Parts: sequence; C-alpha cells; structure tokens
Amino acid sequence: MVSLLAERRLAWIVVVFFFAGSVMSYVDRAVLGIVIPQVRKDLSITNTEYSLAINAFLIMYMFFYVLGGRLADRLGSRRTFTLNIVFWSIASMAHALSRGIASLCVFRGLLGIGEGGFFPTAMRGTAEWFRSENRAKAVGILLCGISLGMVLTPPVVAWITLRHGWRAAFLVTGAMGFLLIPPWLMFHHYVKKVYGKADPAPAFQRPEGNAPSHEVLSLRQVLTRRKYWLFLLARALPDTVTFFYLFWLPAYFQDVRHYDLEKVGKLLWIPFLCADVGAVGGAWLSSALIRRGWGLHAGRKVVLFGSAICPMLGACAFLVNAHTLALALVSLALFGHFSWSANIQTVVTEITPRNHVGALYGLTGAAGTLAGALTQPLIGSSVDRLGYAPAFLGTAIVYVLALVFLTSAGKIETIR
Repeated sequence: MVSLLAERRLAWIVVVFFFAGSVMSYVDRAVLGIVIPQVRKDLSITNTEYSLAINAFLIMYMFFYVLGGRLADRLGSRRTFTLNIVFWSIASMAHALSRGIASLCVFRGLLGIGEGGFFPTAMRGTAEWFRSENRAKAVGILLCGISLGMVLTPPVVAWITLRHGWRAAFLVTGAMGFLLIPPWLMFHHYVKKVYGKADPAPAFQRPEGNAPSHEVLSLRQVLTRRKYWLFLLARALPDTVTFFYLFWLPAYFQDVRHYDLEKVGKLLWIPFLCADVGAVGGAWLSSALIRRGWGLHAGRKVVLFGSAICPMLGACAFLVNAHTLALALVSLALFGHFSWSANIQTVVTEITPRNHVGALYGLTGAAGTLAGALTQPLIGSSVDRLGYAPAFLGTAIVYVLALVFLTSAGKIETIR
C-alpha cells in the first residue's frame, strides 16, 4: 500500500511534466508569429494567406480538443502525453520544410492536431492523480505554463533566427519537446514498480465525497444534462477574453498608448506575470477553502465570483489617461481571468463522470476555441471602425454572462 505522502509526491511530479508540456506547447505555437516577417518574405505569401495558416491551426486544434480528450479517456494520460508531444514536435519541426502557403497550412494543421489533445490529456492526468481539494492547484500550475511560454518565446526565437534563420527556429524549438519523453517514460517505469501498473490513477481508487462511486453515466447521458451545458458556457465564453488579451494587447499599447517595441518588451511581461500569480493564487485559495470545510461548491464559487470582478474592473483600462494605470488595470484583468480559468476548468473535471473527463473537458475547450475564432473578425472590424473601447467592454460583458451561466448551473457536484 502506497502512503498518502508518497502518492502526493508522485502526483506533483506528474504536474511538473504537464507544466513543462504546457510551456513547450505555447512556445511551439508562438514561433510562427515571431518569424512571420521573414516567412512572408521567403515564401512570398500575403497577410491574407497567413491568416489561412492561423485558421488551419485553430480548426484542427478545436476538433482534436474533443477527439484528443476521448483518446485520453481510452488510453490514459501516460500514453497520450507521449503521443501528443511526439506528434506536435514533429509537426513543429516540419515547418522548416515549408515551401509555400499550402505546405505551411498543412504543417500548421498538424501542429493543431498534436497540441489540441494535450490539454485534455493534462486535465485527465490531474483528475487521475488529484482529488478535488488539491486539483485546482495542479490546474493553476498547468496554466502558468501558458504565460511562461509566451514570455520565453520572443527572446529565444529572435536569438536563433538572427543567427541561423527562421527555419532553424522551428527545428530547435520543435526538437525541445523530445527532451520530455525519456524522463516521462522513466518516471512511469518507477510508478509501475510502486503500484504494480504504469497507470494507477490513484485518485480514482477512492470515491469522492460529492458522488457515489458506483454510478456511471454514458457520454450521451451526460450530454443531455442542462448542468453540463451551462458549465460549458461558463468555461468557454471567457476564452474569448484570453484570445483578446493574447492577440490584441501589444497592438493596443502601441496604437493607443504609443509604446515602442522596446517599451513593449520592457513592460508587457507584467500582465502575464500577474496572470501566473492569478492562476496559482486562485487555485490555492479555493483549495484552502475546501480544506477548511467550505465544501466543493462554496469554495469554488466564492473564488470564481471574486475572480470575475477583476476582468470587469480591468475593462476600464481604455477609459483612463495614465498609461501606468491602464497597465495596472490590464494586469488586474489578467490576474482575475487566469484565477477564473484555473477554477472553472477544474470544476469541469469535477462535474463530469470520471470515465469521460478527457472527452467532456475537451468539448468545453473546443467550444472556447470556436468562440475565440468567431470573435476575432468582430474585434478586428470593431478596432478599425470604433477603436478598442467596444472590445474592452466586451470582455466585461462576457464575464457578466459567465456569472449568469455559473449561477444557473446549480451546485458544483458530479452530474448524476
């Protein structure tokens, strides 16, 4: 019998691997955006054709968020972690072979296939190893990998590209993913010695307090439940806020606040550092409340409501004249947004039956990706005609709607 302390240590090692995978994932998907001026010149492609490559990634990413989650449910996180990283690493390196827009779109789509399955796999893995009272902490750390990947990519890719060209940037960053595979396999070889099997899923061996362990619903039955769809909307709609801040924040500070590139490099890491603090802090707080007797429902919802207030206040950034205050408000918005994300994504794993965690979490992620893709043209048109004010106001409205859906969904407990 493995002691609880030893089990927790192994669980946190799993989180380290998922965190590293999250960093690698965002580095690989961000490379093209950094080197696109060189790619456009060498391949003679237009901005419109570049947008086709972006859409190729998003479409495949959306589909494989669901299919990859289903695969994780069938094979377990150990196997799918390896498959995802090997697939997307090869796809990322293959970008170096691009000869035109067609091949670039193909390689971008393949990258979306590999990366689309990773986060459902990681969420499945946290559900396998962590019970509810600690699961949000693991999710918060996983989300920190997103921001860290965004911080690391520009300097690393710029350094490689300036010395060896943009094709080398794809080869080097893509190959980095393979570094995770040997230690991952060695770790599970050790896990097999400890548990007698490589996929023990220890958190699944003991029933949670909020659901009877014998009750198993089919995937079709869960998809007929109103509760699931309300939580899906509460998780998916705020993904549009993620895409807005990721894709439009640098442009806002350059177009409206008149930051030059040097100032962007010096200051715009601050909001993403706040995002990391929010992801970890929000997860830790809800977990602490649960351990202190608040219960799963109250512990999660109190933090979710508090987190939602921050993006609403942060949306006022476009109203203030002081650039420092605008940066502070945006930082507050990202702090609250990532705190919300850490908790609502954890809630999705807690309301879904254990045998469908990967697929149902993947469906919520696909819905969020679709919502983000649909809003991008609207944001672009709005910025061209009316400026950034409607987009900022939209982020606040999204959180009002998310709170309505969260409240309407009822108690946070496993769907029965």
